[in-house]
Amino acid sequence: MSGALPSYDRWGSLKGKRILVRVDFNTPVAEVDGRLEVTDDFRIRATLPLFEELLSRGALVVACTHFGRPHGQVIEKYSVEPVRRRLNELCRDVELLENLRFNPGEEGNDPEFGASLVAGIDYYINEAFSASHRAHASIMVPPTLVPSAAGLNLARETSTILGLLESPARPFVAIIGGAKVADKLAITKVLCEKADTVIVGGGMAYTFQAALGHTIGSSLFDASYVEQCAQLLAAGNVVIPSDVLGLASSSPFGENAGTETALLFGADVPDGFVGLDIGPASAARFAEVIANAATILWNGPMGVFEDERFAGGTEAVARAVAKSDAVSVVGGGDSVAALRAFGLEGDVSFVSTGGGASLELVELGDLPGLRALRESPFN
Repeated sequence: MSGALPSYDRWGSLKGKRILVRVDFNTPVAEVDGRLEVTDDFRIRATLPLFEELLSRGALVVACTHFGRPHGQVIEKYSVEPVRRRLNELCRDVELLENLRFNPGEEGNDPEFGASLVAGIDYYINEAFSASHRAHASIMVPPTLVPSAAGLNLARETSTILGLLESPARPFVAIIGGAKVADKLAITKVLCEKADTVIVGGGMAYTFQAALGHTIGSSLFDASYVEQCAQLLAAGNVVIPSDVLGLASSSPFGENAGTETALLFGADVPDGFVGLDIGPASAARFAEVIANAATILWNGPMGVFEDERFAGGTEAVARAVAKSDAVSVVGGGDSVAALRAFGLEGDVSFVSTGGGASLELVELGDLPGLRALRESPFN
C-alpha cells in the first residue's frame, strides 16, 4: 500500500457540518421479549470515540451500515432497528440510516446509489475496516464526491496489521485455523514467507495431513490443494497437528451435538471417523511455540469449538496467546468469539474487527476501501 490514509484532522472546524460515517454494525441479534435486540454491541461501542469526537466539534453525524444479507430487498428481519435502539442508548445524537443492502445498488457499487448517500453531506469518513475489502457503493463512491478520511479504528487496524508484516519483532508466529483450506491457503502462503513459524489447525489442517500421507477418515478435505499444501510443508516452518479428537462419522456434533465421548486419534484418522479438534499433544506443542513468540497473528479456531467436546484446542491456543508477552493481533469472528467465551479479550494486544478484511490486507497489502480514500480527488 502506498501513501498514508487521509485524516479528518485537516478539516478544521466541523461546526454545523454534516458527516456521513460508514460503519460496520452487522451485529448479532436475538429475540428478547418479542423483539430483536443486539446481543453483542462490541462494534457499536468501538465506534463511540469517533462519534463523540465529531459531535464535540459541532458536527452533525449520520451513520450507515449493512446488516445481514437481504440481497437488495427490503426484508423486515434485516432492518437496523434493533441496532438503532442500542446506538441511541449509547450515543443519542447520531442518526443511523436504514440497511444499505436493502438497495441492490449497494453491493452492485451503483454510482447513483452511492451519490444519494452523500446528498447534502459535507464530509465522509470510512470507519468500516471490516467492510473495506468489498467494492460496494457506500465504500467506493463517497470519496469521489466529497472530502473523505479514515476513521480512528480503520486507521489503527490498517497500521497495526501492516506494521505486523513490515517489521515484526521476532520470532513471528502466525496461527491459521478454520474450516476450508481453500479460504486460507493464499494467506498461509504469504505468512510462510513472512513468519518464522506458521501453525495450522482447524478443518483446513486435514488437507495438510493428507499431503503427508496420513489417513483423515471423513474429515474436511480438498484434494485440489494437496500439492500446494505439500509445497508449504516442504518449506519447513509449518506446524500441523500430531493428534486429533473426533467422532464416528455418523455422530452429530456442533450445534446438534450428541452425547458421544470424543475419541483421541494420532495423526491418522481411521475410515468411518471424522476429526473435529486438535488433540492434547498438539495443543501443548502449539502452546510451546506460541510461548516463544515475540509477535503473534491468530485467525481461525482449531476445531468445532461451539461444541464443548471440541473446544479444548481453541481454548489452549487462546490461553497461550493471552498469556504471552508478545505483540498479539487476533482477527476473525470465530477467534474473537473464542477470546470472549474464555474471558480473554482484554489479554491480547489488538482485536481486529475485520476477519476477511484483515486476511486480504495481509495477503494483498491493500483493500479497495483504502484505495478509494487515498485516491479521492479532494486529498
